[in-house]
Amino acid sequence: MVKKIKLADLPEFDVTEYLEDDQAIAEYLTVVLEENDSSLLAAALGDVARARGMTDIAKASGLTREALYRALRADAQPRFDTVSRVCAALGVKLVAQPIQH
Repeated sequence: MVKKIKLADLPEFDVTEYLEDDQAIAEYLTVVLEENDSSLLAAALGDVARARGMTDIAKASGLTREALYRALRADAQPRFDTVSRVCAALGVKLVAQPIQH
């Protein structure tokens, strides 16, 4: 007999617990970029900013914490300038690669 597990009984998953170093952050963002979904990218940048400290990233990017939270929520469509500033504050860069056919 299969034991059923209630969704409410599962521990909450928080990706920020796994974004411990630059390599993990770069790999996470690379996987997200491959999805080609700007909302997902915004949310992932928000995850990384939370892992690094939202206040520090806001200061480094020149944005207010409130603006950063708004720009990096899951349903956001941030401007490229915002994405670029946040990436610079996080110490990562976006890279173009040819598409493999």
